[in-house]
Amino acid sequence: MSKEGFNWKSLFINESENTTKKEESSKSNSSQQTTNSGTQTNKFPEAKIAQVSQDNFANPFVNEILDVYEKGFESLNLDDFDFFEMYKSVVAVGITNPQSYQMAFMMGKSIKPDLTKEYLLEKSKFYIEEINKVHTKYDATGNAKKQDLSNLVQKEKASLTASISDLEAKILQMQQELQEKKSLLANIDSKNEQELRELQLKIEANNFAKQKIVDSINLVISGINQYL
Repeated sequence: MSKEGFNWKSLFINESENTTKKEESSKSNSSQQTTNSGTQTNKFPEAKIAQVSQDNFANPFVNEILDVYEKGFESLNLDDFDFFEMYKSVVAVGITNPQSYQMAFMMGKSIKPDLTKEYLLEKSKFYIEEINKVHTKYDATGNAKKQDLSNLVQKEKASLTASISDLEAKILQMQQELQEKKSLLANIDSKNEQELRELQLKIEANNFAKQKIVDSINLVISGINQYL
């Protein structure tokens, strides 16, 4: 039995724990409990909180965290017979069975003669207070981590939304430029058709004029050769 406060495994922070250490710790606790119980004539039956069936509860973490709370509850066990032993004995026999309370109380009286109902109720407050402290701590931790993750998700969403908007704007601009280029390509022939026709006519006129003057010159040359 130990008077140490809660030393529970974090519910929201992943910790890498060596399996061997767990087993050694379990064996050590078992050995200690055996030694302590050796000094007592009465042994209290082991009792565990009933696990929630996965068929009846959608949350897959309930049984795991119930186990964590149960182990934490056990770590709070104080010296001598108190509410913890009373609770374990009653749960083992049956919480709804009135006789289980009488049996557990009688066994407790055999270990602690001055045991009273008031003492048990007073000690129960200690366990509830410690459990509430742990719940408050990890509830705050869980909500803080949830909020951090939500903020991160919102930040990533905002960043991606901005990137998408920027890309969409660029795509729209490129589509407009593409349409402009296609329009220029489609109109390039008609735009230059008149100038091309004029240039072609000038080339033909140049050829004609050259040929005409050359033919005239050649005609004179022939006349000179013939008549002189």
